[in-house]
Amino acid sequence: MTRARRQAEARGRWAEWLAMAWLVAKGYRLLDHRARTAAGEIDLVARRGEYLVFIEVKARATRAEALDSIGPRQRARITRAASIWRAPRSSLHHLHLRYDLVLVVPGRWPQHRRAAWVPGDSARDLL
Repeated sequence: MTRARRQAEARGRWAEWLAMAWLVAKGYRLLDHRARTAAGEIDLVARRGEYLVFIEVKARATRAEALDSIGPRQRARITRAASIWRAPRSSLHHLHLRYDLVLVVPGRWPQHRRAAWVPGDSARDLL
């Protein structure tokens, strides 16, 4: 692994830790972190009230870069991974699903975008 890749990995881990702390402070209960599925990894899985929330964390130099870094293919992959993760957990099937985004930018508080995208609804894609 190159030095640049190791640094990017360390930034990503830091951003995920910061996002977890931010969400827990807001009342979310963390269910999983770096959840691995056959479709790929989900950064964070949390519950708040009647919502099961799948959260992608993006750390970039600017918020615009963070938003640009999650395209339609990545959103579709996360949606597939969420279905796989949820399938064996029947106790969570009654919850509403939501896909959130946490943007982490140096020198700023994390920005939590609830319902950042709605699967299958291109009109509401990445709000």
